[in-house]
Amino acid sequence: MKIEPTTTESPSTSIVFDSMLATKLGADEYGMRQYVLAFLKAGPNRDQDSTETAQLMRKHLDNIKRMAEEGKLAVAGPFLDEGDIRGIYIFNVKTIEEAKALTETDPAIQEGRLIMELHPWYGSAGLMTVNEVHKKIAKNKI
Repeated sequence: MKIEPTTTESPSTSIVFDSMLATKLGADEYGMRQYVLAFLKAGPNRDQDSTETAQLMRKHLDNIKRMAEEGKLAVAGPFLDEGDIRGIYIFNVKTIEEAKALTETDPAIQEGRLIMELHPWYGSAGLMTVNEVHKKIAKNKI
């Protein structure tokens, strides 16, 4: 049996509600869902030389890619200033414990170069499409 999406069009905005997409993305009635937001902060062990730092960052980026491919990481990225908060992750998990287990797989966390501050967060379920779209718009791979 083929299931047809339920659509609702608002005449003032011409926005169409797609019930199948909402279900696929885990959206609630507001198009939102629960995540865990992580602030990546400068850790106590930042005295690696440039070669060690580059190797550690490569492993860190590979871990980010793995978590994104597994669907556990919706968004990740660095801040562009030199503050103590170095970047963010938005984990596609519902509990701090799940997010903590994922952060413990990060080589930069394991080495103490970064530490994580974790918070439950409520945001657009549309974030779940970011990684797939990013693959289509990134000319160079990280």
